[in-house]
Amino acid sequence: MKNKLRSSFNSRQYMISSDFEVFYYLDRDFKTLNPHAHDYYEFYLFLDGDVTMEIFRTDGEKEHIDMYPGDLMVVPPGISHHAIMHTSEKDYKRFVFWISKDCCNSLMQESVDYMYLIQKAEAFHKYIYHLSPASFHLVESKFLRLLEEKSSDRYGSGAMSHLCLCDLILTINRIVYDDDHIQSGNDELALFQNILSYVESNLEDTLSLDDIAGQFFVSKYYVAHLFKDTLGISLHQYIIKKRLAECRNAIISGASITGTYEKFGFRDYSSFFKAFKKEYGMSPKEYQNLSALDITSFHEGEKI
Repeated sequence: MKNKLRSSFNSRQYMISSDFEVFYYLDRDFKTLNPHAHDYYEFYLFLDGDVTMEIFRTDGEKEHIDMYPGDLMVVPPGISHHAIMHTSEKDYKRFVFWISKDCCNSLMQESVDYMYLIQKAEAFHKYIYHLSPASFHLVESKFLRLLEEKSSDRYGSGAMSHLCLCDLILTINRIVYDDDHIQSGNDELALFQNILSYVESNLEDTLSLDDIAGQFFVSKYYVAHLFKDTLGISLHQYIIKKRLAECRNAIISGASITGTYEKFGFRDYSSFFKAFKKEYGMSPKEYQNLSALDITSFHEGEKI
């Protein structure tokens, strides 16, 4: 089936399609291209050949990585790279997949789960992954399925191509995500705990997702994913809960309700009132009165 889906290689390094393009290449006398960059994302699955990938990092350094069957590469827009073929005695086989920034943004509206690998490449400059044999064959089958559907003229091929696209991207992201969390669980836990400490120490500040991501030099999407996976709620929801808890404690201690909600970052009383009532089942004033009543009853009980 691969030979039927094979693409004739050309040196075009720009997209014709507005969403994505996918190719299966097999070359014996591959002419090394000059270093080049794209304005779209490139995914590349290496199948066979005697090839070194040269990647020009944003910090000015160059990476030279010898490619092995099953190696997966993702290259964000603006990152210069090229494949160097050392010998023509072996066929150079690979899948190449291009996806536009607009298409990525559209997928991200559906779910940030599609973007883990791209976000990691942009945040940490990690471009190449060595897949296990089982993962390699799984990803290869997804590439073939997408190619097969793209070349089909059957009814619904457009809709099915989109499903195959989502399946391929999500499969790749899941494989890398699972591997990362096995290998770097301790590092991720430490980052998460540091973010929690930072949030608790700065509840009176703005605390936007962008601010926190910048503070820890990571992608904001990575932080968002970290909170959703660990706590089951977003970073914003966590911050609101912590601020409400501080407001509750201050109100119980007799602090002014107005001064309290302003101190802990609520822009107006209406939004504070709604959030407080949703969290605690009563208004701030009702909570304050009930707490005062409980304290009075406690002291009267002590006298008895």
